[in-house]
Amino acid sequence: MLKFLHTADWHLGQMFQNYERFEEHDVFLNWLKQIIVQHEIDVLLISGDVFDHAHPNIRSVRAWYQFLSDACELRRQLQIIVIAGNHDSAIRLESPQPLLDENRIRIIGVVSRDENGEIPLEQFWVPIKDENNQLKAYCLAIPFLRMGDFLNNDGVSISYSEGVEKMYLSAYQYYLDYLDTNIPVVAMGHLHALNAEVGEDENNVERQIMGGAENIKTSSFHPDVQYVALGHIHKSQRIGGKEHIRYSGSPIPMSFSEINYRHRVLTFELNGRKVQNIEDVFVPIHTMMIQVPQKPIPLDEVLNRLSQLEDTRPDTAAPYLEVKVLLTQPEPTLRFSIENVLKGKHVKLAKISITKSNSDNNNELIFEELKELEQLNPNDVFERIFVRKFNTAPSKELNDLFVQAYEEAQNID
Repeated sequence: MLKFLHTADWHLGQMFQNYERFEEHDVFLNWLKQIIVQHEIDVLLISGDVFDHAHPNIRSVRAWYQFLSDACELRRQLQIIVIAGNHDSAIRLESPQPLLDENRIRIIGVVSRDENGEIPLEQFWVPIKDENNQLKAYCLAIPFLRMGDFLNNDGVSISYSEGVEKMYLSAYQYYLDYLDTNIPVVAMGHLHALNAEVGEDENNVERQIMGGAENIKTSSFHPDVQYVALGHIHKSQRIGGKEHIRYSGSPIPMSFSEINYRHRVLTFELNGRKVQNIEDVFVPIHTMMIQVPQKPIPLDEVLNRLSQLEDTRPDTAAPYLEVKVLLTQPEPTLRFSIENVLKGKHVKLAKISITKSNSDNNNELIFEELKELEQLNPNDVFERIFVRKFNTAPSKELNDLFVQAYEEAQNID
């Protein structure tokens, strides 16, 4: 029997709203090393997005290699299999492979081609061996695929999702044709599965390709694959109602849209061809993310709520704070007012979200005829835009300020 740990989407080196997250990631990596030992993990699967950028900072790179070294030292029989994600530089991630082989670490980043331009499918197959060097399973480890990574389709163009599906099914056919089919298979992927649940902010970060055409069907994975370890989506979830096709999710929240569910890694056992005991191991939270208030309210009420936050404490990490404000008119001193009331408070101001009172408008002016626009003076246009944005007429003070600004602009040579 083999014990696996499935994780993904670490995003080492992420800057969260201008705040570095080195300490959070260090705490996670130290925790993960303990989990590997406590749960007697034999195989660690990391399904992409080790780093947040293709050119990670030195501190993040050091943390990554220190983790690999420590994990292999703490658990001598541990095998580690890593695939590149869309945030990783595939070639940078796998470049130290010759140095990692002796530690039972395999990183697959680049989809290589032979001298004929063909993709050798054997490059995706990683043998999994026990501490006695006996073959116990295969891992089909396919990294994040870009449009140029697809198999030859006899000159016929195919969609992104069709290309990914063909890659997985063709690679599995290689197993049927050339490998020992008595040996079970686990698969890895970094992709956007069809019907995966994605947070609002995550959908902006992990933006979809071609309007969602990259959504991959579960039929891309051969039904005889024992477990599919996915990365890319930050919420842990089953896909297609199938227990064995899983996203582990990110170990720490990457945005405020990810704070309403618990982050985790997954463990499971492979006993022959049977997957059993798939379990969540929840990651401790080092730095909280909070929203004050939960829903947008007027600024004066927001400031009152913020004034009630606790003062700085040295014993815990200050949480990241998103402030939600409902505006009915412009507030030139908005940030200053918020920052002023937060002085000495035990928070890190990360984001100010503004909602206008008329949230249904699309902030576009509509004129029935062009001549109507020609008949309007600048003050009329200003008033229409203001009403459209804030659902109320500008005050006399604001109108006077606009007129003053307009007149001064007219006098600029």
